[in-house]
Amino acid sequence: MEPKDRIICALDVNNAYRAIQLVGQLREHVGTFKVGLELATAAGIQILDKLREAGAERIFFDAKLHDIPNTVAGAMKGVVRLGAWCVTVHASGGEAMLRAAVQAARCEAEETGTPAPRVLAVTALTSIDEHILRDEMMVDRALPEYVAALATMAHRAGCDGVIASPHEIAIVRSVINASGFLVLTPGVRPAGAEKGDQARVMTPAEAIRLGADYVVIGRPIVASNDPVAAAKQIAAEIAAA
Repeated sequence: MEPKDRIICALDVNNAYRAIQLVGQLREHVGTFKVGLELATAAGIQILDKLREAGAERIFFDAKLHDIPNTVAGAMKGVVRLGAWCVTVHASGGEAMLRAAVQAARCEAEETGTPAPRVLAVTALTSIDEHILRDEMMVDRALPEYVAALATMAHRAGCDGVIASPHEIAIVRSVINASGFLVLTPGVRPAGAEKGDQARVMTPAEAIRLGADYVVIGRPIVASNDPVAAAKQIAAEIAAA
């Protein structure tokens, strides 16, 4: 891949016009565009088609599905019909839910003759730290150990990869030595950028060196006065890594 292809631009905006405008500006400078809950609820699920028409070749639908297995399987069938390149489910939903998601994606894709989206399991949100994990979520494990356990379960369930913060890339790679198992990394900030509400961050170069396949970057690009220049700078950091 070229360095730019490793960049997933998070379209964390609240209207379709701005999202389409960003795709027009950035389609030659990033590899994938992410549609999350903010944009999907503001513009409707049809925004995926509109972004594709605007030039988005690959769309990451950050749905973060988390429900009983039957409900997640039904939702995953709809995701297949949307034509998303990849989709997220919460690993904390358990192995049965993850298996249901993977099986539904593959079966629906075969029945409809469309490519199956890559199913990626979210391990721990990048806003979670050790204090929140222990005192609020009541998980009596160190954060890296917790992420490793969820990633192992996701791999066992057939998921195509995981979402993990930069600080857990190495441990995910150490417990899962499988060719093609993807690690997508949010919580990535170019050197000198504000952390925002992220608790566990690194630069794009650091994340790639540790073994991330893709980095998910939103505000440093979409909130920039010059989104194209910001994307080029990040690609340069990745190239240097």
